[in-house]
Amino acid sequence: MPVVVYSLLRAALFLAATGLLWWAGLRSWLAPVLAAVIAWGLSYVLLPRQRDAAAVHLAERAAQRRGSGGLGARAREDAAAEDAAADGTPDR
Repeated sequence: MPVVVYSLLRAALFLAATGLLWWAGLRSWLAPVLAAVIAWGLSYVLLPRQRDAAAVHLAERAAQRRGSGGLGARAREDAAAEDAAADGTPDR
C-alpha cells in the first residue's frame, strides 16, 4: 500500500504542476515536460517519508521472494517443463 500512496501523491504533484503551468499560459507540449521536472523536484523535497516507506515495503517483498525461492511452486513447475522441452528430455 505505501507504493500506491507514494505513486498517487507523485501523480497529484504532476497534475497540479501541469495545471498551474497551463493556467499561467504555457499551453504547449512543454507544460507536461516542465511539470514532470517540477513534480520530481517537489516529490524529492516534500515526500521523503512516503518514499522511504515505499522503499522499505519493496525491500521486504523482495526479501520474502528470495526467502521462498523467488518463484512460486507453479512457476517453478512451468520453468522445469520449459527447460525439459528445450533440452529434449522427457518431463518428470
